[in-house]
Amino acid sequence: MRRITRRGFAVAALGAASSLLASGAAAPSAGGARREMRGMWLATVGNLDWPSDARLSPAEQQRELRAHFDSAVKHRLNTVFFQVRATADALWPSPYEPWAQSLTGQQGRDPGWDPLDFAVREAHRRGLELHAWCNPYRIAHHTDPQRLAAGHPARRNWWWTVAYGGKLYYNPGLPEVRAFVQDAMLDAVARYPVDGLHFDDYFYPYPVAGAHFDDDEAYDAYGGDFDSRADWRRDNIDRLVHETAQRLKEGGARSGRRVRFGVSPFAVWRNQSTDPQGSRTRAGVETYDGMYADTRRWVRERWLDYIAPQVYWPLGTEGADYAELVPWWSRTVEGTGVDLYIGEALYKAGTSEPAAWKNPAELSRHLTFARGYPQVGGHIYFSAKEVAKDRTGALARVVHDHYGSPTRP
Repeated sequence: MRRITRRGFAVAALGAASSLLASGAAAPSAGGARREMRGMWLATVGNLDWPSDARLSPAEQQRELRAHFDSAVKHRLNTVFFQVRATADALWPSPYEPWAQSLTGQQGRDPGWDPLDFAVREAHRRGLELHAWCNPYRIAHHTDPQRLAAGHPARRNWWWTVAYGGKLYYNPGLPEVRAFVQDAMLDAVARYPVDGLHFDDYFYPYPVAGAHFDDDEAYDAYGGDFDSRADWRRDNIDRLVHETAQRLKEGGARSGRRVRFGVSPFAVWRNQSTDPQGSRTRAGVETYDGMYADTRRWVRERWLDYIAPQVYWPLGTEGADYAELVPWWSRTVEGTGVDLYIGEALYKAGTSEPAAWKNPAELSRHLTFARGYPQVGGHIYFSAKEVAKDRTGALARVVHDHYGSPTRP
């Protein structure tokens, strides 16, 4: 197997309504310039944000989803990253995968409505962009394929799966898996007028001490041209990202509709002690070596439209300083045309470790610092329920200091 050709793809933004500009609604210009990103992740895995309970009726779930979008508008946000494929199941009637367990409590059970269709319409009605957030390889928070819905692809093709750290994953080293997960995710883009396709930080799983990710047979079959298993694994993920970008571009050329492609990785590509090009950090995990995700390359090769590293540490944190990582990522995107958004840990506001999170002004300080770097195009907050609750007033401080006064839904 040969390494992929180095090519870049710039997927421009969709046009969007401008009627809610005063409240921070998104409005990409025809020339490609974009408004400041003010986003939130809306997580569905394990019913983290929505729906709050799988036993809720469709009407109740719809009411909750509207409330999340209203909360985004109130806090002058303009983009929602909606998790539509969290564990190899779907929030739309997918021909590839079963209905999501989070909707009804039973994977594969028809909820009686189409959440993704509803979400796109409700978001756009408010002037919000909606990006379809997918996790490519995670299947389940257990290791038994027989517990999956009848007919689940991972149950029919059990040899596609790897049990690791108490969870079940698709094997990224199998070409048929890579093709399948792309088909499954891109179905959402083909069916609905989403504004983006978004991957989070999970590629190969985060390392688990003492555990072996058993891809031996795949490596024997496909890894012969590589110097090491690590290089082969990185190539597998490079191929996923590159091919997804290419298919989005080709689909846009056919349909006349362009969809942005982005990733929100763990913020440390490599520590400088590992690689001179890395950040001056001492993180215990590096995406390049731990998840085999060469996030820096994806930016430099222009395979992405945006990258949103999860810089989930306060200013001054020893070993992983916000004030080190924001400049590092700014230098990384410089001259590439790839937009940089900073992922913000709103959920940590008010916690005691590190102590800086006790200060409700910490997040506002982040935006003040980032404004010194013109490459930073905005911020994304985790997660939607924290936006709605804003327990310590940290987001209210951000809105007051940087976005203007909150608006009423």
